[in-house]
Amino acid sequence: MKLLGKMFYVECFMIIMVTWFVSMSYGHRAMISDVAEAPVIDDVGGSPSNGLDTSWYDARATFYGDIHGGETQQGACGYGDLFRQGYGLATAALSTALFNEGYTCGACYEIMCANNPQWCLPGSIKITATNFCPPNYTKTVGVWCNPPQKHFDLSLPMFLKIAQYKAGVVPVRYRRIPCAKTGGVKFETKGNPYFLMILPYNVGGAGDIKFVQVKGNKTGWIPMTKNWGQNWTTGVNLTGQGLSLRVTTSDGIKKDFINLMPKNWGFGQTFDGKINF
Repeated sequence: MKLLGKMFYVECFMIIMVTWFVSMSYGHRAMISDVAEAPVIDDVGGSPSNGLDTSWYDARATFYGDIHGGETQQGACGYGDLFRQGYGLATAALSTALFNEGYTCGACYEIMCANNPQWCLPGSIKITATNFCPPNYTKTVGVWCNPPQKHFDLSLPMFLKIAQYKAGVVPVRYRRIPCAKTGGVKFETKGNPYFLMILPYNVGGAGDIKFVQVKGNKTGWIPMTKNWGQNWTTGVNLTGQGLSLRVTTSDGIKKDFINLMPKNWGFGQTFDGKINF
C-alpha cells in the first residue's frame, strides 16, 4: 500500500507539472503575439522606448551654406524645400555618430555653445535634423564629422545665434527635445505603381520615424521599408485604392492616418494627415 501511495503521489505531481508547463508555454506565446510589432521596430534601427533621452551631451558645431540658407535645402534626409515644408533655417546636418543611417532625420535638438567664452554667445537654439554631414577620411585634423565624433553642421543663421562667425567651430552641449510642429503630419508621394515611395515630414513629438505601414482599402497593413533618409517604400501596387498610413516614432508612439489618400491619388502629391504627434 505504501508503494502504491508513492506511485499515485508521483503520478499526480507529474500531471501538475505538465499542466503548469503547457500553461506557461501558451502564456509566453500569447505575450509574444501581443508585442509582435516590437521585433520589427528593432529591425529598422532601434527599440521603442517610453520617451526621449533628454539628457545633455557634449559635441561640436560648425556651419554650412550662406546667411539665406543656401546649400542647406534638399539633403540626405529626403526633404525638399525646407521653407515650404516648415523647417526653415532652424536645421542641421548630423555627423555619422548621430545620423544613424537616416533614422534620426526629423529629430529635434536644443543646442548651446559651451566652455568657450571667447566665441560663445548666451542662449540656445532649437533645430531639426534634415541632412547628413559626411566624413572625410582623407584628412586627420579638423574633420569634425568623422566617426566617432558627435557634430552638428548648422545653417549659418543658427550658428550665429550661439557663436561668433570667426570661431568657425565651437564646443556645444545638446539634448533631444520634442518637436513642436504646426498642423498635421504631411505625406508626399513619389515613385511609380510598382514602387510607391512616401516621405513623411513636419512630424511632431519625437520627430524621427522608426516604422511605417500602409493599408489599402482592399489590403491589410503592409510594412514599408526605409529606402533612404525618411523615404519609405513598398513594392505592392496600391494604385486605385484609398490608402491609410500607420506611423511609429522612435519613442514608440503610434498614430494611424485613416483614409489619408483617396482612390484617385497620384504620384507627386502631398496629403495632410490633419493630426500630429
